Amino acid sequence: MARRRRQAQQLERVLGTNALFATAYGNVGSSIYYALGLVAVYALGLTPIVFIIAGLIFACTAATYAEGTVRYPEAGGSSSFARHAFNETVSFEAAWAQMLNYIATIAVSAFFVPHYLSVFWGPLRANPWDIVVGIAVIAGLVVLNIVGVQESANVNVVLAVADFATQLLLVLLGFVLVFSPHILATNIQLGVAPTWSDFFLSIPIAMLAYTGIETVSNLSEEARDPLKTVPRAVLYVAIAVFAIYFTLPWVALSAMPVVHTAAHGYTTLLAQPPDQTLNGQHGYQNDPVLGLVNNLGITSETVTHALRIYLGILASTILFIGANAGVIGASRITYAMSGYRQLPLLFRKIHPKFKTPWLALVFFAGAIPILLTLTGRTAFLGAVYSFGATFSFTVAHASVIRLRMKLRDHDEVSFRPKPNFRWRGVTWPVFAIVGGLGTGLSWLVIVIQTPSIRYAGLAWLVIGFAFYVFYRRRIVQAPLRETLRAPVEFGPAAVLEFRSILVPIAPGYASDEAMDFACRLAAERRASIVAFTAIDVPLDLPLDAELAEDVREANQQLDEARAIGDSYGVTVIGRIARTRNIGRAIVDEAIRRNSEIIVMAGPRRVRLQRGRRQIFGDAVDFVLRHAPCRVMVATPRERAA
Repeated sequence: MARRRRQAQQLERVLGTNALFATAYGNVGSSIYYALGLVAVYALGLTPIVFIIAGLIFACTAATYAEGTVRYPEAGGSSSFARHAFNETVSFEAAWAQMLNYIATIAVSAFFVPHYLSVFWGPLRANPWDIVVGIAVIAGLVVLNIVGVQESANVNVVLAVADFATQLLLVLLGFVLVFSPHILATNIQLGVAPTWSDFFLSIPIAMLAYTGIETVSNLSEEARDPLKTVPRAVLYVAIAVFAIYFTLPWVALSAMPVVHTAAHGYTTLLAQPPDQTLNGQHGYQNDPVLGLVNNLGITSETVTHALRIYLGILASTILFIGANAGVIGASRITYAMSGYRQLPLLFRKIHPKFKTPWLALVFFAGAIPILLTLTGRTAFLGAVYSFGATFSFTVAHASVIRLRMKLRDHDEVSFRPKPNFRWRGVTWPVFAIVGGLGTGLSWLVIVIQTPSIRYAGLAWLVIGFAFYVFYRRRIVQAPLRETLRAPVEFGPAAVLEFRSILVPIAPGYASDEAMDFACRLAAERRASIVAFTAIDVPLDLPLDAELAEDVREANQQLDEARAIGDSYGVTVIGRIARTRNIGRAIVDEAIRRNSEIIVMAGPRRVRLQRGRRQIFGDAVDFVLRHAPCRVMVATPRERAA
């Protein structure tokens, strides 16, 4: 026990606020390297205003995802929210739109990698070499993920910090060297450059700036204390991303102002493709931040060249990681959809050697993104993402509103972003209402104004829904709206069923015995364990009260559980919940995670209650009566009962 305690003290806290923020910003922050140019195509001199409007909508969306993720800390984002708020059919449509998001993220990020690597070889800026290298990036990432090579969390943190610092440096240099309110004012020709239709279309395109916001939701299952860490991480990401998009476009439009030419009309270097020239320079639509560096007005050519090389390496690396996040997201959501019998079990098929869902990776993360990349049209790729994102965000907003209505009488979630208002017994979320209107109208703008996206996007949704109806009715033979879990496969597929074993731990209980037994079970099935501890919050305190001593003790227990898992070679994911009823919290966690088995401990001492010997404690008794799965109880003298 002492050895395990010493080992546990050396373990890092798993996915706290900083880790969630760094991971999410590493994905969301990568969008600046392509969103700036794509939005400028439509918004021209109003690009900074468009990013501010999109930022306000994103703030509402971030609040919605924070509440939904705290309420249901599980992967899936809008799909998960819709499952609990509505039914499986709505959940499928949200998940299918998310799939389009991930596919577009892979294609966009991979396609922009060669444009920033063009600092080393110029032809990478234009077709066909940007398409060739973009396809090679996608293929390479699919192979890496099939083999099972995982990116380092520490590397992600370092790159996220370097990325944010670099963007701040460019903003500071820009404000010192080129920022000009006069130029910014002359950039704008209301109703002409841009036209009103282009201005409204640019707002949903600007949603590209927030590529990857569902990362926090997808990682929430591994967050120890989601009630505290998830809202803070989402808030920090929103502030950091908004700070960059509030400032960098002003600098970029000062350095590369809108001009009028006979050949192109009103345009800017930011909006010009690389195969066209303006004032003697090739356009920077495909590498806008590199264009900013080239037009910052730095007098030293050596400094400019060094900055271009540094930015080319950093941007291409960040975009590579962003594309990889899309590959991982696509495979995860495919696996989850097949787990809920929304897609064929074929996509849960695990490679016999590498134990990864290779068919899902090849089809959804490889073949379809490659087809999109072959178009070589950056504006089309960006609009495809915006179509899926605005649809998915709208479903998320609607789901949170519906959950507020559905759970009005027994809603114990303490985290409710503000503002809210009370009407007819429901606490209505203003952020979700405003955000839903914003994202819903943005989706309609894309559908109405872009025929290519209208037909491609709606075809994606219709084909997916038609297949879902056919699969559920003919193959699964189950109602469309019913939530149905695929049977757990014992064998290679069990590698990915990391939620299957739940181990509640608490002081005064034989938690070591329970964890030992669970680790042996997990090792046999090649599964992972969720170690769960609940903090019993007094009725006179809010659920999100600090309770520093209780949190410290809970983290110590989880660290010891991880140490036991390490000794068996088993992955242990720690989770902390705040509750008024520990037994109910355990049962709710098992339901949320679709646990296959609960392995828990009885108290170390038998106690008397109402004149008789009580074998188990109140929490254990409650779990035995209400658990949705098999329960095994370990005691100090016998492993299981």
